[in-house]
Amino acid sequence: MNPRAGLAVLALAASSAALADPAVIYDMGGKFDKSFNQAGYAGAERWKKESGKSYLEFEISNPTQREQALRRMAERGANPIVAIGFSQGSSVEKVSKDFPKLQFVIIDAVVERPNVQSIVFKEHEGSFLVGVMAALASKSGKVGFVGGMDIPLIRRFQCGYEQGAKYANPKIATVANMTGTTPTAWNDPTRGAELAKAQFAGGVDVVFAAAGGTGVGVYQAAKDAGRLAIGVDSNQNHVQPGTMLTSMVKRVDVAVYNAFKGVTPGVASLGLKEGGVDVALDEHNAKLVSAAMKQRVDAARADIVAGKIKVVDYMAANACR
Repeated sequence: MNPRAGLAVLALAASSAALADPAVIYDMGGKFDKSFNQAGYAGAERWKKESGKSYLEFEISNPTQREQALRRMAERGANPIVAIGFSQGSSVEKVSKDFPKLQFVIIDAVVERPNVQSIVFKEHEGSFLVGVMAALASKSGKVGFVGGMDIPLIRRFQCGYEQGAKYANPKIATVANMTGTTPTAWNDPTRGAELAKAQFAGGVDVVFAAAGGTGVGVYQAAKDAGRLAIGVDSNQNHVQPGTMLTSMVKRVDVAVYNAFKGVTPGVASLGLKEGGVDVALDEHNAKLVSAAMKQRVDAARADIVAGKIKVVDYMAANACR
């Protein structure tokens, strides 16, 4: 879609909506990426169903649209305006300053403004748990990780995953690859499949993908190779039943839902204790998760919440570097 045309549609939609309608702006990859953005969409839809009210939305397809979309929403009086993804942080900083009477929410970044709520997650804690599961499920003693865009946030997933795997099996070997260094890395299933296949060829039998829409290719490659995969952000166990060992759920849906209900300026950091991250267990992976594995995961979760296990954050220390 042409950026200007897309924003024109957005403006038209906003002009016909109530001034107090909330808005959500999805980042690159689209709201149906089966991952991060889609989790936000699910939260918005839940709010819509329960409240009976409408909301505005826009999908970023070009980086130049970020600030434009936020500004158009603000000009139409949308409140609050929720921006999904760290890449929208600088735009939220600028637009929230120009519209001090409106409330904004940024997910996965911190913007210190009196009318902005910043919601971040302790991805390393949830990734630790799926690392435990990967190590326990691995028969080869080698597990893999496929990241999306090579940024500190995704390194945080990787670091937590590696810590959890080594906690469960000190002799485990880990292999990691990043898809790319630009936003296109979030939506490249073909490249994701290639990276996963290379890891499988090297002996990996469980791979964790923290790569947005790129992960779909990883999961397909795992199914084709008869290996196991781990999803991210949304519960992706249903994407390839019997192949998905679990998913590291990041409750972006809850963040958007709560933001639509009311904004509290400041920083909210959500981990295992706050219910912000966890592993997904359902009918789609029940046959893959043994009682013993679940017991180990439950014990690790309890110890992390209690402070007995300290999961090192890649962004705060030199671990995994």
